[in-house]
Amino acid sequence: MEKLILYLLSQNQPVRFNEMKRRLGTITYKTLSSQLKDLEADGMVRRKEYPQIPPKVEYSLTNKGETLLPVLEQLCEWGEKNRNN
Repeated sequence: MEKLILYLLSQNQPVRFNEMKRRLGTITYKTLSSQLKDLEADGMVRRKEYPQIPPKVEYSLTNKGETLLPVLEQLCEWGEKNRNN
């Protein structure tokens, strides 16, 4: 699921939590929250919180996270080529 989160962030930055949940579909709030915390701890995702009511939190890729995008694209290409094999 982390790959999907990174891919989503690569296409749409920044992304709010609920928007990400809608786009990913079947993921639970707990799982998404846990995955985002892991990615943030690994330095791949940046979390920005705005002090307002209701709370607003946005996620985006860090520079480190962006360096992973070419690898993810290659994995996607490989998957497309080998889907029917």
